[in-house]
Amino acid sequence: MKHLPRKRFGQHFLSDSAIIDAIVQAIAPQPGEPMVEIGPGLAALTQPLVERLGHLTVVELDRDLAVRLRTHPQLEVVESDVLKVDFTALAERLCAGVQVRDIAAGPSQGDVSPLGGQRPAQRRSVGARIRVVGNLPYNISSPILFHLLDHVDVVQDQHFMLQKEVIDRMVAQPATADYGRLSVMLQWRYAMENVLFVPPECFDPPPRVDSAVVRMVPLAQPPAIDFRTYSDLVQTSFSQRRKILRNTLGKWLEARGFSGEFDLQRRAEEVPVAEYVSLAQAVQP
Repeated sequence: MKHLPRKRFGQHFLSDSAIIDAIVQAIAPQPGEPMVEIGPGLAALTQPLVERLGHLTVVELDRDLAVRLRTHPQLEVVESDVLKVDFTALAERLCAGVQVRDIAAGPSQGDVSPLGGQRPAQRRSVGARIRVVGNLPYNISSPILFHLLDHVDVVQDQHFMLQKEVIDRMVAQPATADYGRLSVMLQWRYAMENVLFVPPECFDPPPRVDSAVVRMVPLAQPPAIDFRTYSDLVQTSFSQRRKILRNTLGKWLEARGFSGEFDLQRRAEEVPVAEYVSLAQAVQP
């Protein structure tokens, strides 16, 4: 029976074979690598990946699709909302060679999203790391990115299909129109690049926006920061991005007794990520 895309899951299925091949080439999967695919859908990307890997773990929320995927002998299915999946625990199982079919989702939703200024407690890391790929639902792409940020220590790299506009903001440089909160929040921890443009006609049904594929590689030696302080600082800075920082961030810094040097006669989009990081380090508890 043909599967009808469901709007509530944000389903747009890849159908262009040339684009699928290009994505697989960008990911460059190697036999035996522990990899997790988010939102495999009708397995358009799943099949060429598993042919190269030999085995693949997939996270699928749609019950009907999960039933289909379980019939594939080389797939392990985690039927869950991706925002509830404990990727650290999943990495431990995969890297230990333990079966993960239908594992229960781990706790991770107890705190406010990092976009709001809080982040779950630091997770312990494992020796080996997983690769994560997926055609992410565009309606919850940012929450997924921040959920994975909490598990970044067990991630080797990430390749995601996203709305092109979102990727433009992720990789944007200072003093550009796309540079904003998302840029600063992710660039402190990842090296990122837009690797492939994907037009709407490559999907069924076609989305109303252009898409692209982003590569995200965790920095080997990221700057040490108090994440809550950093998130609050960035949120405050971009709360009124048309105003100079003296009117927004200035009061925030004054409340924390900051007496160091920082040019507040700029707008938020003019400040490089490295300066936000340094400032967060200077005021963190």
